[in-house]
Amino acid sequence: MGVEIVVEGLTKKFGNQTIWHDVSLTIPSGEISVMLGPSGTGKSVFLKVLIGLLKPNAGHVFIEGIDIANCSERKLYEIRKLFGVLFQDGAMFGSMDLYDNVAFPLREHTKKSESEIRSIVMDKMELVGLVGAENKLPGEISGGMRKRAGLARALVLEPEIILFDEPDSGLDPVRTAYLNQLIIDLNAQINATFLIVTHDINTARTVPDNIGLLFHQHLAMFGPREMLLSSEEPVVAQFLNAQRVGPIGMSEEKDADELASEAHIDMPPLPPIPPQLVPSDGRPRAGQRTPGEWCRENGVTPPPGSFQENMPMVAGGAV
Repeated sequence: MGVEIVVEGLTKKFGNQTIWHDVSLTIPSGEISVMLGPSGTGKSVFLKVLIGLLKPNAGHVFIEGIDIANCSERKLYEIRKLFGVLFQDGAMFGSMDLYDNVAFPLREHTKKSESEIRSIVMDKMELVGLVGAENKLPGEISGGMRKRAGLARALVLEPEIILFDEPDSGLDPVRTAYLNQLIIDLNAQINATFLIVTHDINTARTVPDNIGLLFHQHLAMFGPREMLLSSEEPVVAQFLNAQRVGPIGMSEEKDADELASEAHIDMPPLPPIPPQLVPSDGRPRAGQRTPGEWCRENGVTPPPGSFQENMPMVAGGAV
């Protein structure tokens, strides 16, 4: 089962530049969460703080009761064993074949025999659909295959938290759709806590159980998927629906003149909330909710067309 991450009052600066301040949220254990935000809002920095690669200027990150923002290096080293990370470009060692890339964490951090390592590596390669490609070099395969190899490597130490830094970066829509379904299937199988940083709106609308949005140096909102997809908060509605009208501009925040010029323009209506992807084999996930459940429980009327009887949740997003 995954591990809950509790963030309290987190602030990060580089010199005099504040990246974000007073960020507080709880990432539920075993669920899939997505963190969004315009370019330059510090999403990848947030991941690096969560894993202890960067120290915050203030605040706390509690994992299994340990504040990794303020603990000793020894404690941090132990907590990091709970994490697996998929980097933007896969971060493969170019001189090693895929097998040795995936085996690397096991050889570095465990005392397992080569036969044990082989069993684990091939199991993870099978999970991500790379059996038969284990002897290829990273330069000999596509970007999508490198992503999957990076994901296999992130899984070999049986992590309870997996961080995805823009997993869809550089992938075409079809490969992104396959990767999204793989993320759903993996979460159902291993029940780890997933946190995904992405710019892909389709991913954000159909994959996660929870969505967060960083904007203008703070956390604009974090909560269940339906909460954000039915929200009329201007920055949330604008970003999740890829609209030009709203507070986000080319340089992150629009100035007063730009906002004034839009004063007479109404925000476009919210589109229907789409079905959430479900595991290919039909098994339930820890964070999976009945369509419309959050809206009903909180007395929120979803956008017209949401949760229609002829729009069931199905694997692959087909309706």
